[in-house]
Amino acid sequence: MSDDAVSPEEVRHVAELARVGLENDEVDQFTRQFADILEYFETLDEVPEVDREADLVNVMRPDEERDSLDSEEALRNAPETEDGYFKGPNVS
Repeated sequence: MSDDAVSPEEVRHVAELARVGLENDEVDQFTRQFADILEYFETLDEVPEVDREADLVNVMRPDEERDSLDSEEALRNAPETEDGYFKGPNVS
């Protein structure tokens, strides 16, 4: 797959949607990396599927009742709190 698989404009668009600022050299780097990732997915599409019956195993453990953290402990390492709650960034 060539680097044309993903254009620099598409990389800039994805970065804008993710609200990530990229310098021109970073756009070039991500353009190449995205092309490599897409090429890898194309390689995976070529791998034949194997028909076999999966061995199903219950990996869930039983619930265990434990004491929870009180509010003060839970908020102790929070970068920002307000009125006893976690405070996150505004989402537009």
